[in-house]
Amino acid sequence: MRYGVIMAGGSGTRLWPLSRRGMPKQLLRLIDGKSLLRLAYERLAGYLPDEQIYVCTGADYLDTVASDLPELPRANLLGEPIGRDSLNAVSWPVAVLAERDPDAVVAIVSSDQIITPRTEFRAALETGFAKAEADPDAMIVFGVVPTEPNTGYGYLRHGPETGGYRNLYELDSFTEKPDRATAERYLDSGEYWWNAGMFVWRARTLLRQLELLLPDQHRQVTELARRPERIGEIYPTLPRISIDYAVMEPVSAGRGSGRLFVVRMPITWHDVGGYPALRRHLHSDDAGNVVIGLAQIGAHTRDNLVVNTASDGRLVAVVGLSGTAVVETPDVTLVCPLAEADLIKEMVARVGEEHGDRFA
Repeated sequence: MRYGVIMAGGSGTRLWPLSRRGMPKQLLRLIDGKSLLRLAYERLAGYLPDEQIYVCTGADYLDTVASDLPELPRANLLGEPIGRDSLNAVSWPVAVLAERDPDAVVAIVSSDQIITPRTEFRAALETGFAKAEADPDAMIVFGVVPTEPNTGYGYLRHGPETGGYRNLYELDSFTEKPDRATAERYLDSGEYWWNAGMFVWRARTLLRQLELLLPDQHRQVTELARRPERIGEIYPTLPRISIDYAVMEPVSAGRGSGRLFVVRMPITWHDVGGYPALRRHLHSDDAGNVVIGLAQIGAHTRDNLVVNTASDGRLVAVVGLSGTAVVETPDVTLVCPLAEADLIKEMVARVGEEHGDRFA
């Protein structure tokens, strides 16, 4: 049977102070009144039955996720007691599904992306599912056709096209986030696509790779699937590592037993990692200003993102600024040039060092 797992962990520090420990970015209702998690669910809903859609999130967020996605059975919401990177956020739900359905074929999708059109996304999933169902060794990743030499994404280099499936290619290799010159070369070559961080495989196929590459990890996640009451004991001991480093790159280098394929996705795709990406997806005025909440925009003010979530009726007034994020919350005010938004993550670390968990 086919399943979808939405990865909804992470703290989203590049959207601080909107995104906090108690309300991470995937749960913020910023896109037409919907959360990124809700949008991810809606991309799957109708294509997969609700009882076959799962969410892996932080245990502290389970009630909020249940409220945001009332369509899903509560048993389909898996709560991590502590974040341990993507290997665990993927392998634990896959082990749970393998325990519940030994023939499970699983799509792993993210909750922090905006993807259009939905029809192309679902067509890509269909290719991935069909290949995994036909080939027990197949491990499918998804590559987005790049539209610019973006240095913030990892890339995939594809091999020849595979016959019999729509937009399916052999996967040649993974590459890290490139510098500008390398990204331009990738774009010009046509051989590289953005790594969308989504996968399809048979549950047993992924577990087999863990058994070969990381036998301790395999033993622990299968034990968790059989005895969920031990999660508080076992989960914090799992290695903190990404699924790409731990499994996908070793398999691409010939280790393991899987065979990698990539589905070409001709879609508009954005990883909403920070304020510049968020601004691109919200409605702006004629001067390019995006405003959420109570704010007054003055003269000579262009291309800003102004967000006011304070509940005490205060007004945020902005005049003479361009290309700036101004974010007001009940306890933190952030002012940052959008071009320097990558520095917010460093700022969050400094705030933690100087103020502890007060503003986390």
